[in-house]
Amino acid sequence: MKRKILFLMLTSLLYVASSCSKFLDIEPVSSATDENFWKTQADANDATASIYALLRKALNQASGTAFYAYGDLLTDEFTSSSDQDFAPIINMQLNTPVPAGESFRPMYPLRRYDIFYQVIDQANRVIQKLPEMDESLFDDLSVRDYYIGEAYFMRAFAYFYMARVWGTVPIITESVAPINAVNLAVSRESDVLDQSQADLTKALTLLKWENIDKNDFAVRGSMGAALALQAHLSAWRGEYPDCIKAAESVLESGLYSFVGRDSIGYRSIYQGKSNEGIFEISQNGVNEGSRNGIGYYTLAGPYYRILTDPFFRISQDYIKNLFKDTKDKRFKSVFDVEYNSNYALCTKYANVRYSSTTSNANAVFKNNMVIFRYSDIKLLLAEAMAAIGNNGAAETILNEIRTQAGLSAYDKEEPLIQAIFNERARELFLEGHRYYDLVRLYKHFGVFKFPEGKMNQSQFNAKKYFWPFDQSLLDANPMLNQTPFWGMVNM
Repeated sequence: MKRKILFLMLTSLLYVASSCSKFLDIEPVSSATDENFWKTQADANDATASIYALLRKALNQASGTAFYAYGDLLTDEFTSSSDQDFAPIINMQLNTPVPAGESFRPMYPLRRYDIFYQVIDQANRVIQKLPEMDESLFDDLSVRDYYIGEAYFMRAFAYFYMARVWGTVPIITESVAPINAVNLAVSRESDVLDQSQADLTKALTLLKWENIDKNDFAVRGSMGAALALQAHLSAWRGEYPDCIKAAESVLESGLYSFVGRDSIGYRSIYQGKSNEGIFEISQNGVNEGSRNGIGYYTLAGPYYRILTDPFFRISQDYIKNLFKDTKDKRFKSVFDVEYNSNYALCTKYANVRYSSTTSNANAVFKNNMVIFRYSDIKLLLAEAMAAIGNNGAAETILNEIRTQAGLSAYDKEEPLIQAIFNERARELFLEGHRYYDLVRLYKHFGVFKFPEGKMNQSQFNAKKYFWPFDQSLLDANPMLNQTPFWGMVNM
């Protein structure tokens, strides 16, 4: 298929999080630099690394919250926001208009997919250009193939991610100069997921369990990261036998393991590159970090001294109901219900560094964005086992997670599948999974757990669970249609 970029606006959106990592601040290669590029293995590595830089940029839109806005803010995890720009997002009023000239407001970038297509475009360039390079430029041909595998993995991830957010989006698999860009109609959701699967299948033939550079563990693609994506893709489609196969391969690799649930060890997961990390967005390196992001909006008091109250509110009643057993180590390690009687604080992202001890010191949040980790894949396997009727295996896995948290075994007081999803809610709180978990829980198991005030079953069935496209996208591309539910309401 010919590459047909949709108005990518390659320089119009600024990355709001401040960082200067050598790894993640590599500029994407453009056609203007082709003549003097693609000359060395280092060029190939830089071109591949820039795909990750662009993915970080995409997931850090909306003041560093995009990953969590899509995966958490619309769920039962949050009740309100004191920030007027995020309140309609938390309330799932995703058709809230953004005034002309105020594209800095978070709703605007969250309804656009520009930067995801920059990720795809850079992956396309690597896939096209690396096979054209002389083989003698590489230490070994497997190194070149590994970089290509990373590009396929990242393209697969981008399409999977967009399919979960918008459902129907354009499919682009070739790269040309932006001057040749034309409008392109969207593809069906199933076709977008098929494209993700095709790319992932290719990536699995090229990647290995260990990264080329061992220092890139978890923060660049690998066989483990690709199989974790395969497990999630298969679960999203309800293809649970395939999910089981992929998840078991990850867990049996021996590369990943539990991290202790006591506070110091547990919080290391979010600082990055822990034993649980399978795929993460690096934001905790020596020169990395963000002056905003999810920590900025969810912390206060002793965890973030600049604020006395968090912008995003978590209900104490919800947390106490979720963690009914107060002996749960996770509750003790990363939740504070004592600081304020009106809300709970989640302290997973409390790795904050200050420029000085003064009251006006600059704060930098240094937490990796954890996409896939060991416990996530464990519980996804439990879900898949329950889905095919292997309840014994599902209970065994569920109890492994509960044992780590210091809890007794599953007592069968609630249906097994709900127990598994409730365990995911406890284990993966504010890690970008809850929204998609709730979608799967209803689509595949018929259990509806979205808060009625945000989305009822009738609205879900009308596909309100997909985000709308921003009107600016619709105006620019006449071949783009609004997503189903949002096409029926006033935008």
